[in-house]
Amino acid sequence: MNIHEYQAKEILKEHGASVSEGVVVFKLEEIDEKIKILNTEKLVLKAQIHAGGRGKAGGVKLVDRAKIYEEAKKMFGKTLVTHQTGPEGKEVKKIYIQEAYDIEKELYLSCLVDRDTSKIAFISSTEGGVDIEKVAHESPQKILTNKVDLKEKLSTKEIKSILKIFNLNDEQKKKAEKLLNAMFSILVHKDASLIEINPLIITKEKKLICLDAKINFDDNAMYRRPEILKLRDLNEEEPAEIEASKFGLAYIKLNGSIGCMVNGAGLAMATMDIIKLYGQEPANFLDVGGGATKDQVSAAFKLILSDKKVKGILINIFGGIMRCDILAQGVVEAAKETNIKVPLVVRLAGTNFEKGKEILDKSGLKILSASDLNDAAKKIVEAIK
Repeated sequence: MNIHEYQAKEILKEHGASVSEGVVVFKLEEIDEKIKILNTEKLVLKAQIHAGGRGKAGGVKLVDRAKIYEEAKKMFGKTLVTHQTGPEGKEVKKIYIQEAYDIEKELYLSCLVDRDTSKIAFISSTEGGVDIEKVAHESPQKILTNKVDLKEKLSTKEIKSILKIFNLNDEQKKKAEKLLNAMFSILVHKDASLIEINPLIITKEKKLICLDAKINFDDNAMYRRPEILKLRDLNEEEPAEIEASKFGLAYIKLNGSIGCMVNGAGLAMATMDIIKLYGQEPANFLDVGGGATKDQVSAAFKLILSDKKVKGILINIFGGIMRCDILAQGVVEAAKETNIKVPLVVRLAGTNFEKGKEILDKSGLKILSASDLNDAAKKIVEAIK
């Protein structure tokens, strides 16, 4: 689960980190009153959307205090298109206004779950303010990675190792230590999966401040984190993905033309791969899970068809816990309700696949049956030409 920059900074501040002074506004009328607590003549307007690359898209502006209302008016309602939003972009519905700082140095600091080693990885770099992937590619020597065990707190030795690349003075080290402890605590005790400070700045006055912050949380842990879940901004999420979550479906919208319904994440990935192998693109990732009900299958089918880009559907089910006859009943009901007009290819294998095939054959629907995944991919790609 993603949250906004201003929310990330509030959480970091609650845990003792030094963050930039700022306020969030949801409408123009709030600006004059809220910015009274900000103490610089120049202010920074930052569009709050769930996507990186805001600056290049016009979503970050340094402005004089006297022109703040005028510039905010231009930003509200603007659609920002970045490398992470897709061509449709995201509409700006809230703006974070923060104090402007005279920056001497920009650093980078993040921590995340390293699945390969089952440890927490801290990444620190002297090259802040740019994409860390670019730094890793062009100047890998400027990145330091430290991996620590999952525990209650960081040791003094670990903190020194993470910070040594920064060459901080004593006061900055104290602030940085508080920041590291805050990040580690949030990741361990609030189920964050990624915390990124980019940039972490040193001002001309030698102060260490989090100028930008990003925190992602583990969706699977939100049942025990109601205080985090309430930060979720549904306006920033794909409507179909919100609808899918109501039915316990794992759905991610993509940009292709072939809708996919599969049980099991691994099989879903393989299905998308083979669609690409035959020259087309998947329209979605959709895992109905091992024990999906008829209603869940029906909901999944309708979700796929809600995407106007979908020109055909491939259903690939290997029945284990998931019975093929249940899947078939859900598909038939949903297809009749939605009056499906795109080609539909179904590959069934496993538990009750004969019954499932019989249900599909007797449905009166134009369904293409496939013998295996390879055959299914060939048929759906050919059908949409």
